[in-house]
Amino acid sequence: MLKSKEYSYLKTLNQQQRIAVETLDGPLLVLSGAGTGKTRVLTTRIAHLLMTGKTKPWNVMAVTFTNKAAREMKERVAKIIGPSSAQIFMGTFHSLGARMLRQHAQLVGLKNNFTIIDTDDQIKLLKQILSFKNIDEKKLPPKFFANIISSWKDKGLTPSKISEEQIFLASNIYEQEIQNQNSQGLIREVYVEYQNRLIQSNSSDFGDLLIHPLELLKNNSDVLNNWQSKITHILIDEYQDTNTAQYLWIRLLCNKNNDICCVGDDDQSIYGWRGAEVKNILGFEKDFDGAKIIRLEQNYRSTNKILDAANCLIKNNTDRLGKKLWTDLQEGQDIEISGLYDSKEEARFIGESIENHINNKKHLSEIAIMARTFSQLRVIEERFMLIGLPYKVVGTKFYERQEIRDAIAYIRIICNSSDDLALERIINVPRRGIGLTSIKKLIIFARDNDIQLLKAAEIVISNNNLNNLTKEKITQLVHQINRWRVLKNEIRPMDLIDLVLEEAGYYEMWKNDKNDDSETRLENLKDFLSSTSEFDTLEGFLQHISLMIDNDREKITGEVTLMSLHAAKGLEYEIVYLPGWEEGLFPSSRSIDDKGNDGLEEERRLAYVGITRAKRQLYISHSANRMTHGLWMSSFPSRFLKEFSSNLSIISSENFYQGKNYNNEYDFDQSQKPGYGPGWGRKFKTNTIGTEYKKIENSFKENSQHEFIKGERVFHVKFGMGNVINSNGDKLEIMFDKAGNKKIKSNYIQKQ
Repeated sequence: MLKSKEYSYLKTLNQQQRIAVETLDGPLLVLSGAGTGKTRVLTTRIAHLLMTGKTKPWNVMAVTFTNKAAREMKERVAKIIGPSSAQIFMGTFHSLGARMLRQHAQLVGLKNNFTIIDTDDQIKLLKQILSFKNIDEKKLPPKFFANIISSWKDKGLTPSKISEEQIFLASNIYEQEIQNQNSQGLIREVYVEYQNRLIQSNSSDFGDLLIHPLELLKNNSDVLNNWQSKITHILIDEYQDTNTAQYLWIRLLCNKNNDICCVGDDDQSIYGWRGAEVKNILGFEKDFDGAKIIRLEQNYRSTNKILDAANCLIKNNTDRLGKKLWTDLQEGQDIEISGLYDSKEEARFIGESIENHINNKKHLSEIAIMARTFSQLRVIEERFMLIGLPYKVVGTKFYERQEIRDAIAYIRIICNSSDDLALERIINVPRRGIGLTSIKKLIIFARDNDIQLLKAAEIVISNNNLNNLTKEKITQLVHQINRWRVLKNEIRPMDLIDLVLEEAGYYEMWKNDKNDDSETRLENLKDFLSSTSEFDTLEGFLQHISLMIDNDREKITGEVTLMSLHAAKGLEYEIVYLPGWEEGLFPSSRSIDDKGNDGLEEERRLAYVGITRAKRQLYISHSANRMTHGLWMSSFPSRFLKEFSSNLSIISSENFYQGKNYNNEYDFDQSQKPGYGPGWGRKFKTNTIGTEYKKIENSFKENSQHEFIKGERVFHVKFGMGNVINSNGDKLEIMFDKAGNKKIKSNYIQKQ
């Protein structure tokens, strides 16, 4: 047997990485900072376990979160140890859960050939249950129950373990509707019936692939002993992203020797909104006796100037194990922080900066823009389309998103009654009870008579080809469209679109959809409304969109990547732009309102993730004015910028957060910016940014100290206008015109 120092694969590791690989006994947490080579450590450690004869391939279980990561892990291990790597239990939590469940399916009432249903099948099953229980799915949507059941399964909760408090928290959104059903336990009843139906149909959903194995191990000591003896070493990737069910599953599978190695980074725990528990990694030493922690702090991705900024920011979090990234790479360029007049100028600034990089022979594929919300990217997308800068969006481009295409279809049919494709798209969106059969009849009638679909609808509702209920629904839609066409020449385009989406029930459709992305869709619609404010006619706006969408110039050198910060984790780019670092936007006021300091710390971790994606150059920007709900609102820079220390290598036109004065003056031609809200430096032609920032910040502080009276009209930068319905110190309960009831701290509210 070769000594450790003679293994060639160990020679590529730095000192800390090698210690992590060679520490093979007992519980180990590898606290791996961004860009420190965690995947190399994890895969090399698996190989080293086998090459040293410490264990056999079939006694190792390696778990990660995505199929892509699992494939990469398998490929890397195979390069070191060869074909025997195929015998390792290696895959995602769900794939390994499915494997375990296949072997013991009968113990949970299933057969080993059970099927795994997808989200659509979940919804169909829940619809059947709601119908059976005489529950109106319009008032209590199936997705509401699906999301709650999934969240309970992520927490490892079977129906019998659901407490009254959990039911209360879950029912908060639809409290009145549930009370009308005369049952506080309604959600649990649906959960019980849902699980029974799954068992009856020999099926499981994705949540069951975690919760069934968990119950198997807890309730069957022979099964637990069998798996504990079979698996001698457990390795977990991205441990900071584990939820409660995964955590409990891991704890049970550990044998008495606790030969477990978890690799992760508490500073990159950013998925709390989907069930991840940062406390799992923070409590590792308490959970496993004799645990060791090895910190990987040497970064191979970024320059020291970028890492200094990341370290400076994240040290403000209190719930962390602590580490400090460093690198041997060259110093690199200073971080650039720019304060712009408004979001459009921010987009122009980013576009011009990227064009300069193109002139310097940079590849667009090495450039990324990462925003806190998708809605921020719309202005940047439009700018890129205008100047012909190739780009791609991780996700869906703004004007290609379902909700935006639906809204555009409403505008198209109002502007052009002959637009059959637009009418066909929205005729039953939201659902009006106009089924596919009825729509097909309309299309055939229009084609046979060589008339437009809208005209066909007007004719068909006067004959007996359709049932009375369907004719009533079509009649209502036709009358609405004709009324909107009249209003088109009487009110502003933005006001008309808002009215159309409200009267059509489109807003309500997404408000009632309790899916994770429904809030984002509503935000996109609000941003879409804002984009129409500069146009005098709907036709002009439609032409603008068409030119934007059809703009497909020859690609220069790849495409700039646009994405949300949440989607950026695990990626890296030579040049990174982080726009929109403004208070209320980033950190998100909603995160802070919902989760207090925990929410703030997760937002700071998200900022840390964004900074550490950059390899060579980093640009951070904020704007003094951003359009919200069709109104230009003043904002002030993110508190995160003030957390950067004064000795960082930063270039900035506005170092207000360091208390410095600047010679740069805002000198805007007000005549070129009609109707803009109050912004820094626009009141006085000569004024330092630092001074103006203090004025705005103080005005917000003064506003937060005012008492708010019940019934008072107020404004929130995200939720818009609303009325105070309850006040308790600095905590307000507000009924917003568009967003409904919210509980928010007073320092985020402005009096009107």
